[in-house]
Amino acid sequence: MIISNSHAKVNLYLKVLNKRTDGYHDIASLMQKIDLADEMEFRAAGTGIRLSCPGSGLPEDSRNLVHRAARAILDAAGEKRGIEIVLRKKIPTGAGLGGGSSNAATTLAAINEVLKLGFSREDLIGMGSKIGADVPFFIYGGRAWAFGIGEVLKPAGDIPDMSFLLVNPGFEVSTKTVYEGLNLSVNFGLTKGPTTFNIPVFNRSGGLKDIAGMLHNDLEAVTLNLHPQLKDIKKELLRCGALASLMSGSGPTVFGVFEDEKGASRAAAELKRESGWSVFTARSLE
Repeated sequence: MIISNSHAKVNLYLKVLNKRTDGYHDIASLMQKIDLADEMEFRAAGTGIRLSCPGSGLPEDSRNLVHRAARAILDAAGEKRGIEIVLRKKIPTGAGLGGGSSNAATTLAAINEVLKLGFSREDLIGMGSKIGADVPFFIYGGRAWAFGIGEVLKPAGDIPDMSFLLVNPGFEVSTKTVYEGLNLSVNFGLTKGPTTFNIPVFNRSGGLKDIAGMLHNDLEAVTLNLHPQLKDIKKELLRCGALASLMSGSGPTVFGVFEDEKGASRAAAELKRESGWSVFTARSLE
């Protein structure tokens, strides 16, 4: 048996480049893994896939990305042995933090290890790309630029360690709905062909304040229009000392970047007292 942490992510930068002919969108996104994590257990057991998600209300069959990831790697290996998986959720679901994709990526890597299947990281990334757009990132590493629909990954520059305060309002947001809203935006002007993109310079020498000032998310305006209360969260994070605040992914989780862990912890204590939001402190991971 092995026990694995399945980490969340935030998008420090997210630009939607164009709408593809297959209905998806090409993006450019700087994705950062953080230490907020679900806990997952894996053990070889009999035949088939047995998944349990105690206390979460999540499906435990093929509707769950974990189950689909397990099936994908077992089939790819022609493996008849079974696997038993326990998923203990701590990352909010439908929150823009990539929890489901992270769970799927962790499943691929863990089953590869438990059953000694011998797949390379590139093999696992290829499997992950067929399961979900963010899955390859979680196999790739702690920080990366993601292109295409998220499956094309490139190393990110040397960025300072970051302290975050994440605020989740307690409801889920449909990524599909947010992208549909983006398509309808008269002012956005998505192109239908290839778009060139120059990677912004994020580096340690610029300092944390400069990096915080470069944070960007094209999807934020759409989700904030659908859920105006998220604007209040952004304002509260800034009031509590965040250098910048930004929505992660398609939302609704909003994060603030702080100078240090003490500042993030102080702000967390204040927001917990004054709101009904779910509040998490986190650190960036390499």
